[in-house]
Amino acid sequence: MHPAPFDYEVAESVDHAIELLGQYGEEARPLAGGHSLIPLMRLRLAAPAALIDISFLDDLRYVREEEGHLAIGALTRHREILKNDLVNEHCGILGYTAGLLGDPSVQHRGTIGGTLAHGDPAGDMPSVMCALEAELVIQGPDGERTVPALEFFKEYFFTDLEPQEVITEVRVPKLGSNTGWSYKKFSRRSQDWAIVGVAAVVEKSDGNIDWARIGLTSMGSTPLRASTTEQALSGASSEQIAEAANSADEGTSPTSDDAASAEFRRHLARVWTRRAVEEALGR
Repeated sequence: MHPAPFDYEVAESVDHAIELLGQYGEEARPLAGGHSLIPLMRLRLAAPAALIDISFLDDLRYVREEEGHLAIGALTRHREILKNDLVNEHCGILGYTAGLLGDPSVQHRGTIGGTLAHGDPAGDMPSVMCALEAELVIQGPDGERTVPALEFFKEYFFTDLEPQEVITEVRVPKLGSNTGWSYKKFSRRSQDWAIVGVAAVVEKSDGNIDWARIGLTSMGSTPLRASTTEQALSGASSEQIAEAANSADEGTSPTSDDAASAEFRRHLARVWTRRAVEEALGR
């Protein structure tokens, strides 16, 4: 199918993008990589009156080391994150997950800011951001604000972004030498969306768990944290992981579709949480 008619504008700066978004109002959408938005437009599930192309804003493509965290420009490509030395040294789960996102064309064109702004609960990166307790820097007509990833995702494809706002930067913590991580993704085929995914970040000492953060993919209308399991893992030994993981689906609301039933997703969440925490503890 062909998309509905739309205007096309190229932003020359972040301020210009915000200005253009204001001219068109709520009917405009920013365009970065376009691998999520364009297919929706072709199916006419999305019909913006205008696309504001921000993909040429190269000043939003960077990875910088700052005190306590990495600052990543919103237009940094997934492939760039996958290959970045700072990411692989300080936040390996981010580079690993970037390598799971779609095929090479998606990795070379898709951006970290775009995949977060899209707000798909079946996306891998949002749940990883929640497990990392990352922050998103957002710019709009009223200036700049910072939003924790846990507060950014509101509902299916609905985020905290206002119509005239764009994500400019993502800030992720630098993980210490005692912090292990894992991202486990179950899908029917390679490069598919996750039927269920689990991101685990674990602080450990003497073989035990000090604390754990667990993000869940495709277990509700937003990425979720397995808070009951996190609490059970605080101070736990490796022998207690399986029991703690049995509550990973508590508080979730998975759907049934042609990929999996809700009950199967609950089962996968428990199994994948155990495996992800075990891998994180051993890494």
